[in-house]
Amino acid sequence: MPQPMLQLDAVTVRFGERAALDAVDLTVTDHEIVCVLGPSGSGKSTLLRVVAGLQHADTGRVRLGGADQAGVPVHRRGVGLMFQDHQLFPQRDVGDNVAFGLRMRGVPRAERAARVAELLELVGLPDAERRAVAALSGGEQQRVALARALAPSPRLLMLDEPLGQLDRGLRERLVTELRSLFGRLGTTVLAVTHDQGEAFALADRVVVMRDGRIAQAGTPLEVWRRPASEFVARFLGFDNVVAATVSGEAADTVWGKVPVPAGTAGGAARLLVRPAGVRLGDAAEGVRCVVEARTFRGHHVAVLLRPEDPAAPPLEAECGLREAPAVGAAVGVTFLADEVVVLDEEGNGG
Repeated sequence: MPQPMLQLDAVTVRFGERAALDAVDLTVTDHEIVCVLGPSGSGKSTLLRVVAGLQHADTGRVRLGGADQAGVPVHRRGVGLMFQDHQLFPQRDVGDNVAFGLRMRGVPRAERAARVAELLELVGLPDAERRAVAALSGGEQQRVALARALAPSPRLLMLDEPLGQLDRGLRERLVTELRSLFGRLGTTVLAVTHDQGEAFALADRVVVMRDGRIAQAGTPLEVWRRPASEFVARFLGFDNVVAATVSGEAADTVWGKVPVPAGTAGGAARLLVRPAGVRLGDAAEGVRCVVEARTFRGHHVAVLLRPEDPAAPPLEAECGLREAPAVGAAVGVTFLADEVVVLDEEGNGG
């Protein structure tokens, strides 16, 4: 069974009256990739800095490999750090940048050279030791920064918005490569990012933060399929959220009757209807709506629907590329219970 590599126990960090981290508990096991998501100011970068030793915790404990890190300086924690701006040394060539941590640890020259060559091969930059950093593209600089962070074989690699400065195409390609690389190396990773696609593609487990607390944690599939709260749902881009009164296997809403999963507790609730659960049909059936806009999303079309009832909020549906109705078309909307989520505003999602 995998052992805990990192444990945060009730860690709190305050800046004046504001709690940047509020009694946060988090465990990262050996060889696990955990990505922390959240809006600006949610505490995700503060969390990373506390683990690295760059920020003092007011209360609580940080343990690495079971050992309390109170008073342990950054360079003795055995962690690797990789930041959004790379922080490469412009006056040094690629090889010297990658070898920096090894040289600080007194690793012999021949061993350093072999390790640098091995890592540059791993990150897709073979024989690049003598290249100037300034001559590299953004993606190549990112690879050098990763090789430098991996060079001392850290027990925990921490990434702070690692791909934030790259264009989307390169970012998507590098995420796939990083996940494969970390899997081959067995690297334990804690990453923070604001990019949901990046986090869900890279992580074994996703942690969503809000106001210094963990709002939800789970596998990418668990968090995506079942957001724990309205905050998490809206943060992930789901806007079909409405007040409801649940009775049996249906809920009364301003959109009419919406089916809910079997076993849903009765009473007042907030419902999320995932766009995949909004079914379009003949205008005479279901909730009558008019197509207000269509947005191409690659493998499907997002269709924005305006209900006939002016009191009802708009709905977003997903349609196949060939089935999407035209703007201005009248349609009838029904709902799939499997795509309806009952949201818990107090839940922290584990």
